[in-house]
Amino acid sequence: MRGVAGESIDTENNGTLDSRPLMNPEGDVIGNQVSLRGSISSVHSSSDIWSAAYREAVESLGEEITTALSGKNAEQLFTELEDIEKDATQESAFLRGVQRLRSLKTPLDNFKLALDLASPLANLEPTASTVFGVVRSVTAIAITFANADLDFAKQIADMLERISYIDECDTLGRKVDRKDIHKALVSVYQKILEFYDAALNILTRKGAKMAMKMVLETDRLPTIVQEFLASADKLQMVIQKATLDILEDIQKLLYANEFARWLGLDKLSRQTQLLSDWRKQRANQACEFLLENPIFKNWYNASESQQLVILGDMGHGKSFAMAFLAERLSLRNKYRLPRPVLCQYYCRDHETGKATSVLSGLVYSLLNQLRGLQKPFYEQYKLAEASDYNPAKNTDTMERFLQDMLKTIDRPVIFVIDGLDECDDDSWNRLLGFLKSTSQTASGLKIILSCRPREEILEQIDDMARIELGSDPERDRIIVNKTLERLPYLRPDIKALVRENLSQRAQGSAIWVTMIIELINLRRIRAKPFMERFLEEIPLPEKLSEVYGSILSRATSDDRENRQLAITALKVLAVSRRSLSIVELAWAVALSLSQNVRTVDGLAQLVDHQRVMGLIYPFIASPDYDEPRKTQIRIIHQSVKEWVFTQCEPKGSASEAPDQMNNVSKCPDAFMLDICIKYLLLDDIGNNDLFSEEQAAFAELPQFSESSSDDVEPLEYDPNCTWESWEDDMARFDPVDRGFGEFFVYASCHWVDHFGCINILPLPSLAGIETLCQAKSTRLRNWTQQNCRPGCTMSPRFEFDSSLYDPLSITSIYGSVPTLLDMLRKSNLDSDKFLQGSAIKAADQILQWGSVSRLRILFLDDWTGQQLQNYEFFRLIIKRWDEARLITNPWHKERQDWDLVFDLVDNVSEKLVEEHWGNELLCLAASAGCIPIVKRLMTSAQHKGELRNELLREHHLEEKQSSFGNLTHQSIGQAVLGNHVDVVEYLLGENGIEAHLRYRNSRGENILHLASKLCNPQMFRLLVPRFQEGINAKDDQGDTPLLRIIMSPLTSRYESANVLFSQSNTNWNSHSLGWQRDSLWAAVSRLDLDMCCILIWIGNINPVAALTCGNEGQMDLKGRGPRNEGDLLGTLIDLLISESEGDSTQSTGSMEETLRNVAEKNYIRRFKV
Repeated sequence: MRGVAGESIDTENNGTLDSRPLMNPEGDVIGNQVSLRGSISSVHSSSDIWSAAYREAVESLGEEITTALSGKNAEQLFTELEDIEKDATQESAFLRGVQRLRSLKTPLDNFKLALDLASPLANLEPTASTVFGVVRSVTAIAITFANADLDFAKQIADMLERISYIDECDTLGRKVDRKDIHKALVSVYQKILEFYDAALNILTRKGAKMAMKMVLETDRLPTIVQEFLASADKLQMVIQKATLDILEDIQKLLYANEFARWLGLDKLSRQTQLLSDWRKQRANQACEFLLENPIFKNWYNASESQQLVILGDMGHGKSFAMAFLAERLSLRNKYRLPRPVLCQYYCRDHETGKATSVLSGLVYSLLNQLRGLQKPFYEQYKLAEASDYNPAKNTDTMERFLQDMLKTIDRPVIFVIDGLDECDDDSWNRLLGFLKSTSQTASGLKIILSCRPREEILEQIDDMARIELGSDPERDRIIVNKTLERLPYLRPDIKALVRENLSQRAQGSAIWVTMIIELINLRRIRAKPFMERFLEEIPLPEKLSEVYGSILSRATSDDRENRQLAITALKVLAVSRRSLSIVELAWAVALSLSQNVRTVDGLAQLVDHQRVMGLIYPFIASPDYDEPRKTQIRIIHQSVKEWVFTQCEPKGSASEAPDQMNNVSKCPDAFMLDICIKYLLLDDIGNNDLFSEEQAAFAELPQFSESSSDDVEPLEYDPNCTWESWEDDMARFDPVDRGFGEFFVYASCHWVDHFGCINILPLPSLAGIETLCQAKSTRLRNWTQQNCRPGCTMSPRFEFDSSLYDPLSITSIYGSVPTLLDMLRKSNLDSDKFLQGSAIKAADQILQWGSVSRLRILFLDDWTGQQLQNYEFFRLIIKRWDEARLITNPWHKERQDWDLVFDLVDNVSEKLVEEHWGNELLCLAASAGCIPIVKRLMTSAQHKGELRNELLREHHLEEKQSSFGNLTHQSIGQAVLGNHVDVVEYLLGENGIEAHLRYRNSRGENILHLASKLCNPQMFRLLVPRFQEGINAKDDQGDTPLLRIIMSPLTSRYESANVLFSQSNTNWNSHSLGWQRDSLWAAVSRLDLDMCCILIWIGNINPVAALTCGNEGQMDLKGRGPRNEGDLLGTLIDLLISESEGDSTQSTGSMEETLRNVAEKNYIRRFKV
């Protein structure tokens, strides 16, 4: 009896206990008197609900009640009670009151008062220090006063019964902080205290004898009793309400426990933890774009039922995005009327992705938010249990439960369901069907789903609005920044390094970013060099590998055949040189796993592209399933490629030997090459022509795009233009129409790429390569025609003439070095699979398209070297080198290291002498300006006398046609003809070169005659000082080099003539007038005033003597008469005078001096000397 019994008196530290017995006037002990000293403070120290209310009641009634409760007044009160007259039976008034109450059938045993009815007043403790004492005292007084009147006795009975309400204030023993209970209890205590005070006044003022009469004559006590009854009833109501709340909480707890047990709350609690973790990890800024997306806005603002799907590849943050949307929707819902109910569920695996689990989660969320649904559901579930052992595991039952709930809800409901593709096939099918049908009946239902773009699911949600989470560099950077918060110990510069690197490589994969940063944290990398090395290599995190493995297991249902098919498809994608189409991938997979397929039609029967895509969809970037022939399929992230070839192997695969699988992991290209070659070796590829006759004829015609016409301006070069854009409107063909199947384009265009990457054993089968590249075969023509047309345009991107190729040339250009060496060692190059002169033809293709390092391999090989170690091979080298100099493509120039080619000449020194083609090679190199070969030849000859003699021997060369004109001169002359100043300068510095310097060809031309053809002044500056005797030499036409210069149409003739005169040691006047007459006549006849001035002023020619055949005399130039046409001197004079008009030119001497003065002035003016 906590409320009535109260707390024991606390005397410690608050007051002292006076142990004197409380005596009545007759000397009876009626109790122990406790001194009032410290009693009030003792009450104040109590913290229970009764003491707190009692304290407040006492304080509210003031000092008067405190005085009434003091020990003196209490002692007087109980003395007066004892003095109330006893009846004839000597029974006290208290006992008579008890009998009166019993006669009213008042159940005194239910009062819970703990009064000793035999001696009730002996143990009363009416002190302010206890609630117990006051309540017991008032009880005793009330029973005593029950004798006053029958009606009052009834009131007393009601009062005593309600006093028991005080004991129930802790509401079923549960301490609650409820102000309404406290307030009501204070009111009850106030009335009890007022009753006590009123009783004290009656007894002390009127005496015990008059007490009963005063009770009846005054209405104060009955009024207090009535007020007490009202306060007690109010207290009871408040207590009942609190009790009901507690009982409701208990009922809710019972419901919650049952619901948790039925619906699997353990799974939901794990999701709660997940959401909490995600909230800490999530970069909200990377998700905010969804709120501004027009599709999301339309979904959110729609008044009717709507469905929205968030599509994204694996690891691209779908779950984080869904959790973000759920949080933002919850915030928005707080300010909407009526407030929508939001239920979210996250499918993480096959267990949480079961339809029953999803439905249970949604049901539980509704029950948790809308309590009014709990009792009906409880009853409905119990009823269902009678006929179904476990209703929560029955999809039909759970659908019915949820549907019934939604029918009773008037407010809007939002379902957020993440990871639909994590469900098994039956589950997501059932869920989508249920959600669609429910949306038609529940008008306020809005749904957001998220999943990977799986074909079967996309077909089902075709009518739903979609938002695709694609890769975005800015979002990647935001996610990296957020995730880097887990590495607070990194220096800012190292953080910046990690941020930049991971942002560039993320490609939308948030899961990869997270795993890499976790790995950095695990390894505690801090030093910049170690971080740079880590970022350069970036290993595949073990946890990420486990994630990929788990996803593959679920996607393939752990079926061995499914797994093998999926892994094969992933390997094909991982190593492919471009994105594949859906059908290309399926054909490649079918061929890889097939045995003994020989035809395209036979392979087509084994292709199931929908099955392939259904097994690998988690690992591929969002495909367009409506375009199965579109080249679009690629793996979502580089880390998946690494996983495929390092961790991912078929379980229990019997079709591939362990060593073969090991080779595939070491050299993935070997795996893909095998598929490509198998495809190109199908019978159809070797028997049918790729182009029909009409297509072949069309391919020979010039190709024009629709934009090319006379009235359209020429297109400017655009470095960003792709081949696809360039070929957009070109005429095309389809190999499939010709029976070549879906994989022919890729195999033809890219088998050579895989071919060149294989550097380890086992090397590709030579038999397959030789058949595929057999010279002049239909198969070779077919794949080469396709290879140069990767976009299937009729116009090729580059020339690829199959007639020039055979297995050796293809392997030399595209194969690896080990493969080339293997072919040279094993293949029969004389067979009909190879071209005649295969080595030289291969060398020619290498020089144009391949790596020149391969030439050395062919050159030094025992068999092919016989075809290459000759003059024709080096002539080919010089020809291709000369052509390459004209190519402006930087890639082509960087591709070739010509020094490796030129070094080959060092290996044929003996053959140059033995076969006497050293001089011819030197002249050819000089003619082409190929100074690398010239230098190598001359350097090699420095210590080899026989080679030097061969190179510098003097003999008449028969006119021999070359790519650089006829070889009609020796080395220096050929370099002069080619205008190769550097070669001439180098050769002139060689000892023993005089024979080549002085050499005259069959037309009597020396090197100065040859130099006059191009009139390169720089060439004359080199030659004239070294070859003075050749200046006045005449060819078989009687022309000197000077005369040839004068007759040249090139403007450089003036500087060349100047050089000839200035660099010459010849005393021109010592020679006959013949050369002067010929030279000046030639210049005058061509009316070449500038040349005339050079000849007269620089060449010191006497114009009069030269043009008048020896006649001399002075002339007055102003008084000259008309000249006839044949008078060259007159013509010269006219030229000079016309140019010097305005000058004060007057004859002061001989005609020669006058003309020389005029020529000097003209020369200075024209050449600005």
